[in-house]
This record gives sequence, structure tokens and C-alpha cells, in this order.
Amino acid sequence: MSRRAADGAGPQGALGLAFDTRVVCGVDEAGRGPLAGPVVAAAVILDPARPIEGLRDSKQLSAARRDELAGAIRARALGWAVARASVAEIDGLNILRASLLAMQRAVAALPLAPTLARVDGNQPPTLACGVELIVGGDALEPCISAASILAKTARDADLLALHALHPAYGFDRHKGYPTAEHLGLLRRLGPCEAHRRSFAPVRRAIEEARP
Repeated sequence: MSRRAADGAGPQGALGLAFDTRVVCGVDEAGRGPLAGPVVAAAVILDPARPIEGLRDSKQLSAARRDELAGAIRARALGWAVARASVAEIDGLNILRASLLAMQRAVAALPLAPTLARVDGNQPPTLACGVELIVGGDALEPCISAASILAKTARDADLLALHALHPAYGFDRHKGYPTAEHLGLLRRLGPCEAHRRSFAPVRRAIEEARP
């Protein structure tokens, strides 16, 4: 659906047609639910002249397809950035505030400043530009889908790196999510430095390990 200049889309040309002069980025995060590792956010400004086919919610894509699309996004987007909030920040702030902080960092790291950020969800990060919240936006807006894919692939890579440091926990398989396997290992081994102490299953594991 076209946007008229009166709606803030931009100036009108000689024929009365509206030109959208906004720089719009999509913003999404990955890793709010896991018990371990950082939360990762991405911001993407797509190039209308270089469309990318197949963008959709990262959860609807295979790992191989996500990796393929992530490469296309990095190559064709006008700008993209990935940022994180650490386990210490998650425990100190809470997961919602840490997620919004990661989003803020991702938008700030873009190579050109957006005038509007379309953000997946119903909680706005604090940004220097306008913010449009879209619940389920990763399945509705291509720029948010692109951010979803970059955030997910970056976080999966982070968890593979954690697996190399702590192979006993199986981070390469469950990516930190509270699967039956992960919960069992957490009870048996106790948490490692990458676990989020503010999350209830991790707190219980600590308490159960006390003499």
C-alpha cells in the first residue's frame, strides 16, 4: 500500500506522486527464551533495488536456508548490524530490558541512520528514530524477517562457540533452550559461566547443588 506525503512518507513529485524518503530498518532479536548465552539483536535496511527472495520468520526456515539468506542479506542490504546483551547484562537488567538494549545497540551500529525502525513485538527500544511496533512482524515485514534471520544465525554461531568451551552441556544441539536434555545436564553438572542465573531452572540447579 502506497503512503502519501501527508502521512510522512516524503515530498511529492511534479506529477503529484509521493516519494518515500524514509530510511526504514527492521529490528528483531533471538535468544530471549534460552537458559544460556547472550541475547542477540539485528537491524537491517533492505535495498529496494536488490530484493531478496524467500525472506520470512527465521523459525520457519531450515538452518541451511537461514545461512544462505543471511549471506544474501549481508551482501545486498543497504546496511545491517548485529549486537548483543551479555549474560551478565541479562541477569542484571532482566531479559526484556537486555533484549531492548541489544536492539538499541544494533540500530546504533548501522552504517546509515534510519528514520524509522520497524520492531518485532510490543515493547519499544529507546531509539533516536521513530519506532513502529509490529507483533509477529518477523512473518509480515521483509526487513524484520531479514533482521530475524541475521539475529538467529549470529546467535547459533555464538552457541557453537560456547559448545567448544563447554562441550559437556550440548549447546551445539539445544542452543541453550530448556530442552529435556539441557535440563538434565544442568541438574547433573550444575551451571557453567554461560548460564543465566536469573532464570528459574538455573537458580534451582544452583540451589539443588548446595550441601
